[in-house]
Amino acid sequence: MPPTKPRATARSASPDADRRAMLLGGGLAAATASLTTGQAKAEPSTSPVPPPAPQPRAPVGGKSPWGYETFNQATPKPVSVRPGETPIPTHPRPYTDIKSYHAHIYFDEDTAQKAALLRGWVAERFLVELGDWNLTPRGPHVTPSFYFGFTNDLLHVILPWLQLNSLGLTILLHPNTDDPRADHLYYTAWINRAQPVNAYAMHKPGEGEPAVELIYPNTKPHVPIETA
Repeated sequence: MPPTKPRATARSASPDADRRAMLLGGGLAAATASLTTGQAKAEPSTSPVPPPAPQPRAPVGGKSPWGYETFNQATPKPVSVRPGETPIPTHPRPYTDIKSYHAHIYFDEDTAQKAALLRGWVAERFLVELGDWNLTPRGPHVTPSFYFGFTNDLLHVILPWLQLNSLGLTILLHPNTDDPRADHLYYTAWINRAQPVNAYAMHKPGEGEPAVELIYPNTKPHVPIETA
């Protein structure tokens, strides 16, 4: 009986296969090492990074129109901003100088709906002179607004009514005298927050102009004013 031929194993059956396996294994190990090294490099450093050094500003050329001694200027005393009055009056002004009142309601794009609601409530309940919508700053008022004017006999009702029904809007309430600048700047009452009023350019009425702005009611109130 002839001798049995030894069975070939997978390792000895193909030397080429062994070489390919070795090459592939080495390439995988190298790739793994490369990825591991790359990840280590990608990790952020925990040490603080110093801020960049300030760079000098490039000159823009020209000279300041104000010169270079403004820091040395003395503080001047402004002239009186109340026309016709001394800085400290010698006696009180009579309340009978007030001939009527204006209420200016201020709003913006976020509160316009509240302003429209309040405007309707006023027109339904009070005999007033209701002005147009001012969707841009007008006169001394620096934001959108509307106004209504009313006579002195309504003050004791309209003032508390506005305080309770302002809907959070800023409202300027001022009297009408012969001094519109002081009316808007110094004789004012504010409901909720005050805001700037650019009334310094206003002046007393000139010759032939009414001494005080007149009120001509234009509403038709038909809703009773709410009471307890």
